Amino acid sequence: MRLQSHQRQQQVRRSSVLRTFRKAHRYTGAMLFVFFFIMSVTGVLLAWKKNSAGYILPVTQMGTTSQLQLWMPLDSLHQKAMTVLRDSISPELSTDLNRIDIRKQRGTVKFIFSRHYYEIQLDGATGEVLQIAHRNSDIIEGLHDGTFLDDLLGTQGEPVKLVYSTLMGLALLLFTVTGFYLWYAGRRRRRKSARRH
Repeated sequence: MRLQSHQRQQQVRRSSVLRTFRKAHRYTGAMLFVFFFIMSVTGVLLAWKKNSAGYILPVTQMGTTSQLQLWMPLDSLHQKAMTVLRDSISPELSTDLNRIDIRKQRGTVKFIFSRHYYEIQLDGATGEVLQIAHRNSDIIEGLHDGTFLDDLLGTQGEPVKLVYSTLMGLALLLFTVTGFYLWYAGRRRRRKSARRH
């Protein structure tokens, strides 16, 4: 009698845990479906950015020389990039730089901006404009990690990105654990059922 009572208690406990995991799995999936979808699609696009023929990430062009001693001073290249931004794209756009990306082997300097998605590539030696391009990869990355909300709200230190990435990481972990448990519990139940028959 005691053994049967103990087994019944164990079965009730297992059923309760299973119900809790099922609920957590279902609600996590339902609540975060849109975010999981966005993260998965943008993740795939980011994986392909260097193989997108310039549609996602602009192709780095080839300058005339990789010998740095033949290059123009960085300040002169910077001034040239600012002139190109005002004259060839728009005088209304911010000149705040995110970074200057020097590609020595290709003889190229990229000027990448903070407040918009344009990049300007110049020949390091001549200052000639090699390419003006839109960085779709930065838009996709902003959607992927939540940075676009920080940009939209103008927050400092990217707190939205931190909270968004943390919540999504924890949700994905919960989704994985509950999914594995549901699969494992279902497998055990099927085995027990097969033994009975």
